[in-house]
Amino acid sequence: MIEHTLHSISQFYPEIIVVVTLCVIIIVDLLVKNGKHTTGWILLGGLLLAGISVIMQTGSNLAVFYDMVAVDPFAVFFKVLIILSSMFIVLFSMKSSELEAYSSRYGEYYMLLAGMIFGMLLMVGSTNLLMIYLAFEMVSISSYVLVGYMKKERRSSEASMKYIIYGAVSSGVMLYGLSLLVGITGATDIFQVNSALAAGVGESFILNISILMIVVGMGFKIAIVPFHFWAPDVYEGAPITISAFLAVASQIAAFGLIVRFFSISFIDSGGVTATGTWQIVEGLHWDLLLGGMAALAMIVGNLTALRQDNIKRMLAYSSIAHAGYMLMGLVILAGEGLTSIMIYLFIYLFMNLGAFYVAMLFSNKLETESIEKYKGLGFRAPLESIAMTIFLVSLTGLPPTGGFVAKLYIFGAAISGGWIWLVTIAGITTVISLFYYIRVVRNMYFFEAEQGALQLKFDLPSKIILLLLLVPTLLLGIYFEPLIEFARSSIAMFGG
Repeated sequence: MIEHTLHSISQFYPEIIVVVTLCVIIIVDLLVKNGKHTTGWILLGGLLLAGISVIMQTGSNLAVFYDMVAVDPFAVFFKVLIILSSMFIVLFSMKSSELEAYSSRYGEYYMLLAGMIFGMLLMVGSTNLLMIYLAFEMVSISSYVLVGYMKKERRSSEASMKYIIYGAVSSGVMLYGLSLLVGITGATDIFQVNSALAAGVGESFILNISILMIVVGMGFKIAIVPFHFWAPDVYEGAPITISAFLAVASQIAAFGLIVRFFSISFIDSGGVTATGTWQIVEGLHWDLLLGGMAALAMIVGNLTALRQDNIKRMLAYSSIAHAGYMLMGLVILAGEGLTSIMIYLFIYLFMNLGAFYVAMLFSNKLETESIEKYKGLGFRAPLESIAMTIFLVSLTGLPPTGGFVAKLYIFGAAISGGWIWLVTIAGITTVISLFYYIRVVRNMYFFEAEQGALQLKFDLPSKIILLLLLVPTLLLGIYFEPLIEFARSSIAMFGG
């Protein structure tokens, strides 16, 4: 027992580093009163060490802590994305004017951020239903507080309250679904759940109700239609750094959990097949249900985004639509489908964080999030406006950006699985998305700046962060073979 525990701890270094970093942040915040972003730099250093530790786990395929957590290529892929996006969010936070008014509480902010990151790392590695729920709640509770971090702002408090209510209901439904699944299979380990279902449980109705409830909870986390109502208000009311974190890191962690849970629990134990059907679940056509949810997310997200003037609300609906595109890969549960989700998430990290970052820079200077106020910014902030244009073109899915490659692979996987109608809807909604993305570009370049408006100047660190997001967005549209190989090798655990 002691040997197993010590061995498990030796494979748990990334998570341990994040927890130790969290504790150090608390202590430093108590002792150092005038260190403005000291705790932020501590978190950044901790994330760097955790990232190195994750990379050192490459090639491992182990189950630790009595099969509660997996350390495998799949987990490594998602942990790399979570840590990378978290590092960018810490850098964003150091440049945010919104958070300046709460500088005395930076320690709390970075501590909660570290807690949320720890929960995300657990989410993508959990293989036990109890651990899945604990990790899920750890992320949720931290995010509820972070959304309401700007407590002097009415909209921030309102967003936090709405998020808590929606989150509590969806978590309760999900927990009840998990309890039903445990009740009919007699197992909490997802591999044992698979074995029990393959042997036959004779309770197909309860099983389908259980899965439906779990889909509700997990669908809330990725803001998929019809569980998306919280997202626009929460994104608008939260600090823009937290909006970006929820839009990117939270979705990465949620998709990592969803793919592992469904792929292991509800397909043949031999692994992912060429057709990717839910072989051991009878009753509902789950592929059609997920396909319908993906289609609705694309339609609702893109059509509603057309009417938004607030850049954060527009990007919120855009994120809902992108969750729909990514869900297309899960519909077929095939090797290429899962690989395409991972490719999409990797590219999505850079292009969506980039759009949020430029929106934050403009908000810092203009003190508004209105797209109407972007008129003439192409001439007042040339580099930032060009970058925003490239990020939005990538989010649309046009060449030669990474977004084109992301959509090419996700569409290709759906076509190979025979989901022509879903790809047709995805194509039409992609064209629709061009209208609201181009509206931002039109305002920046096709209108003159107001009389007497000055140039917007940004410091060198801000421009370096921008380039760190911009270069990969362009590079991945031209040279993407290593990413594809990385994603394909990361689903080896499924036998794909």
